[in-house]
Amino acid sequence: MGKARFYYKNANAPEPNKPNHIGATVLIFYKGKVLLESRADSNRWAFIGGGLLLNETLMDCVIRETMEETGIQLQNSDIVFKKLFDDPSIIIEYPDGNIFRSIMAVYQTNLINMPELQCSNESNELKFFSPDELKNIKIVETHIPILNEFFSDIFIG
Repeated sequence: MGKARFYYKNANAPEPNKPNHIGATVLIFYKGKVLLESRADSNRWAFIGGGLLLNETLMDCVIRETMEETGIQLQNSDIVFKKLFDDPSIIIEYPDGNIFRSIMAVYQTNLINMPELQCSNESNELKFFSPDELKNIKIVETHIPILNEFFSDIFIG
């Protein structure tokens, strides 16, 4: 099976063939480091998050996706909305042929204790990275605007 492909400000990105994909992403910090997952569908690093279900709020999506992908149980009171990323050039192409424009609500939380991380079948690995370490990893292109916004002093896409 092929790999998922991610595009940001790429003139060669394919045209979406499905309705917009709305999702939520969370920056999970512990002692100055941020949690990322190595995605099984692309072997690329990404922040924690995923697609919004029809019957949930964006906050519910963040809580569900965090639990599914990491085993961390977040509470509404621990999560702060940061920014909506709705650039039309944020495109995801899946191996099944579905191509979406992605709209992401980004949230942030700071953990007090080191969590016991549990990888899902969507992830190869979960790891906390210092801001400086982020410039040395292969991150999905759709998360480059998040890096530019929140880690601009170390990363320019």
